[in-house]
Amino acid sequence: MAETGVKEHEARAERLQNATGALATAATAAMEEKLPWFGKLSAQDRSWIGLVAQSGITAFVDWFRDPETHSSMPTRMFGSAPREFTRVISLHQTVDLVRTTIEMIENTIGDLLPEDDVPVVREAMQRYAREVAFAAATVYAQAAEMRGAWDARLEALVVDSVIRGEADESVRSRASALGWSGAGTTGSADVTVVVGRAPSAEAGSANVADAVRHAAREAGCDALCAMQGDRLVIVLGGTSKPVEIVQNLAGFFGPGPIVIGPVVPDLMSAVTSARAAVAGLRAAPAWPAAPRPVQADELLPERSLSGDGHARRQLASDVYGPLTMGDGVLLDTVSTYLDSGGSIEATARAMFIHPNTVRYRLKRVGEITGYSPANPRDSFTLRVALTLGRLLNPEPGSYVL
Repeated sequence: MAETGVKEHEARAERLQNATGALATAATAAMEEKLPWFGKLSAQDRSWIGLVAQSGITAFVDWFRDPETHSSMPTRMFGSAPREFTRVISLHQTVDLVRTTIEMIENTIGDLLPEDDVPVVREAMQRYAREVAFAAATVYAQAAEMRGAWDARLEALVVDSVIRGEADESVRSRASALGWSGAGTTGSADVTVVVGRAPSAEAGSANVADAVRHAAREAGCDALCAMQGDRLVIVLGGTSKPVEIVQNLAGFFGPGPIVIGPVVPDLMSAVTSARAAVAGLRAAPAWPAAPRPVQADELLPERSLSGDGHARRQLASDVYGPLTMGDGVLLDTVSTYLDSGGSIEATARAMFIHPNTVRYRLKRVGEITGYSPANPRDSFTLRVALTLGRLLNPEPGSYVL
């Protein structure tokens, strides 16, 4: 009896084998009829999918003949498609394809096989379909994992190029491949670089990067994110209000300062923002009361004291330089005011002028430089700027008093 059953099963498998050509042709016809997206694919893409369907039918026959020997067939059937298969159609479309093929076989085998074979083949097909579904999910999961790993490496390369000042057209192209438009949904093309301490290792770099990008999109920005040793670097595009946006991202950084570089016009100019942000992070411990996040330009005195030549030149040219215009009376007034301990009356006595004249001149200093001498933090910045200006002796500024 057992030998008879084996022979009968082998004969049934042989009949099914002879029907594979007709089944493959019917499967392609069913796809064209029932799947609207199939007809929109290129001829090459359709041939790939047809090859997978034909491979699946052949694999089913081999599996039907001996399930134990051919248990890996459902997974191997996707090996006939090139790697680009997962980019051509989505997982949802693959499920539709498998469902359409199964329905076609169930509706067709009655015309191709003897009546006694039909129930057995249908039952086997249902079992095999489940295995194919799991195999498809595995293929797409592996493809997504590979793309995710590649994207992470590419993203890290782009961010590293920005930090090192090597942003060129290739960097713009790579960023575009990662979905970077630079404008987000705000309509602004401005870019800024944000630097802070990296979160704990338990958070996972991939998880942090994904969360940062998602939060940035919610705020209407593009984001590129990378861990560089003990620091987290984020490049934001479409940053019309960088401080507000970074406040929403602060939770992704580790403890310590978060520094926002100055806003620049595009990704190609982002090295300027990155340089200031990195220098600001290095100098931030010198200002324990600094806000979190803090803008790099708010750390100009600390950056200059820590050796940042760009900050030194910026203070000398943007703060000291304008005060040297004309007869230099504003420079003399603010210098005397700082040396007098911030006393207007003492400044007036030292300069033999009325206190109201001192107040007027100090107000002009604030308007010209952006730093109010009466503010303790601003007065510190002014003192550093005056010291650097005298050391560097920049040419007079262009402000008209």
